Amino acid sequence: MQFDPLSREFQRDPYPFYDVLRAETPILYWKDWNIWFLTSYDDVSTLLRDRRLGRTMDHVLPHESRSVKSFPDWEAPFHKLSAHSMFDKEPPEHTRLRSLVHKVFTPRRVESLRDRIQHITNKLLDTVQARGEMDILEDFAVPLPVTVIAELLGVPEADRHRLRPWSHDIVAMYELDHTEEQGRQAVQAAIEFSDYLREMAARRRREPQDDLITALALVEEAGDQLSEDELISTCVLLLNAGHEATVNVIGNGMLALLQRPEQMRLLAQNPGLVKTAVEEMMRFDTPLQLFRRWVLEDMEYKGYTFKQGTEFGLMFGAANRDAARFPNPHDMDITRQDNPHISFGSGVHFCLGAPLARLELQIAIETLIWRMPNLRLAGETPEYRDTYVIRGLKALRVGF
Repeated sequence: MQFDPLSREFQRDPYPFYDVLRAETPILYWKDWNIWFLTSYDDVSTLLRDRRLGRTMDHVLPHESRSVKSFPDWEAPFHKLSAHSMFDKEPPEHTRLRSLVHKVFTPRRVESLRDRIQHITNKLLDTVQARGEMDILEDFAVPLPVTVIAELLGVPEADRHRLRPWSHDIVAMYELDHTEEQGRQAVQAAIEFSDYLREMAARRRREPQDDLITALALVEEAGDQLSEDELISTCVLLLNAGHEATVNVIGNGMLALLQRPEQMRLLAQNPGLVKTAVEEMMRFDTPLQLFRRWVLEDMEYKGYTFKQGTEFGLMFGAANRDAARFPNPHDMDITRQDNPHISFGSGVHFCLGAPLARLELQIAIETLIWRMPNLRLAGETPEYRDTYVIRGLKALRVGF
């Protein structure tokens, strides 16, 4: 099989390719992009927690000192967001930022959203109930987490329509093959979103409200506070990570259920299975297929020697279908108990928003199936988007 994660065949269904790679070349160098790809659960899980790797190298070797392609000047606004985000920081800066954010983005705050998430879920389904059909993505999966994170941050309802386009444009830059046009759209989104958040944070400092932007603007620990740029990057991260994966877990997971009526019936008859069902959705068709890391110091691993600056592509989707860790990995089993999938990552970069994502997904899936027990696929066979790193459907039309 020809390895090309940018091909349409691979993007439609990467899992057969992963099986071949895992069996024949579990550690694969792809010269086209100068990346080492790893496909086994053991390798991906181990290296996520290996402190010889990092999301950035800037703290050990500044970008200008490395023999890597420099970014064009016009990309600077986008990279400014990354430069101040905990997503692209390593300890001790990552530890500092995560500690400050965790002081206000607490489990108690997340749990307090339960009733509100249920209300938003019901309202979205009320809107489409009489139609007898909907696009699960456009009508449900997209607006639910965007509304939740917007309310959490304190974004006024009149401005919420801007959030999804901003996020969509920004995350396109994480694909392996983003174009210059996508880059310019991401830069424009970064500028507009940053300006919006900067003005909003300034207003909250003058007139505090009961929302997360106010809490982030005022949070303090041992005299330390988030800088304005750090606050902006944190809010952008919370939006992107707080809804992009949730949208695609609902879309990918509901497609898998609709294609397996016995699993759908089992969940409808046993709503208490929703927690294990959600975990299985995340494992079975992983929304984030690839997580990139860089070698911070020369290292050896399984007989290979990797130089400082080497780039790894940790294939989450492949790891989550590894038969060495998951019995019958290509079967969707909503009763699966032993399910340590790595869709939220691992180690110091384990997803901060995992509790909120789980809460949203459990409420969304349980309510959707309870309210619409006769869900069925409608229209043409759903297609996946022309992307690899972020795996999701273009649409998911259903009748009920």
